[in-house]
Amino acid sequence: MSVRTPSSAEPAETAHRAGFACFVGRPNAGKSTLTNALVGQKVAITANQPQTTRHTVRGIVHRPDAQLILVDTPGLHKPRTLLGERLNDVVRTTWAEVDVIGFCLPANEKLGPGDRFIAKELASIRKTPKIAIVTKTDLVDSKALAEQLIAVDQLGKELGFEWAEIVPVSAVGDQQVGLLADLLVPLLPEGPALYPEGDLTDEPEQIMIAELIREAALEGVRDELPHSIAVVVEEMLPREDRPADRPLLDIHANVYIERPSQKGIIIGPKGKRLKEVGIKSRRQIEALLGTPVFLDLHVKVAKDWQRDPKQLRRLGF
Repeated sequence: MSVRTPSSAEPAETAHRAGFACFVGRPNAGKSTLTNALVGQKVAITANQPQTTRHTVRGIVHRPDAQLILVDTPGLHKPRTLLGERLNDVVRTTWAEVDVIGFCLPANEKLGPGDRFIAKELASIRKTPKIAIVTKTDLVDSKALAEQLIAVDQLGKELGFEWAEIVPVSAVGDQQVGLLADLLVPLLPEGPALYPEGDLTDEPEQIMIAELIREAALEGVRDELPHSIAVVVEEMLPREDRPADRPLLDIHANVYIERPSQKGIIIGPKGKRLKEVGIKSRRQIEALLGTPVFLDLHVKVAKDWQRDPKQLRRLGF
């Protein structure tokens, strides 16, 4: 079993490489946090709950020797709704198109049926190299980590394939994140950069803004509305008649829920909660766009949208 520690990384090759890597794993295995840590900036929304990621976010890591494009997929899971089925299809399509797959397994949770379900699917993808990434190592001691690394190695052997690497990382503690990039790069094809220097993601701004609003809206209500919330940015326009040195961007967005009874949860007593969502997401949007923003939020009901193909299309799924 080849487990990577900082001293064991090979020196980088001279030819420039560019390609796609995707992180897979159960919901809440640390995929988005890892993407953000590698890119060095927030490009994927993170929340302490399953099924936060719904769009395939590409984070772009620029290095002198390579360009690594990270595809962040929703967590693969046993679907209970049409939305769930569509999210799983997104995952499988992505796997078929990338140069390397990173399978995220949290260090602080024993391997379960969900991990085996994904590993079995990975075993059927013969050609693509697979790296096992043991995440959240800051949450366990060295003995528990060693046991998890052995279990992960064993999982590959049971299913008849060899991990290209097994890497323990902590995205939060910034441990071995650089090493992970060093190990992913040699698995990419040789070639020129695919995106301009300075680009961090190819996700349209409107989708990123909608995701920041959804992240703020989920905070504190995840038990009541785990994934009943969708956000659509209806309009983004620079405010007219503003002096050039004091621009203002008007953003109008709708927060959709599935039932009228959920409206009160999102809005809160006397509108307090929605106001907090607006303040928090506005700060993040201003940091993302580098310009002052006026954010206008409205809460609307889209009945049972997770099960309705027409509504799913309208909400961007």
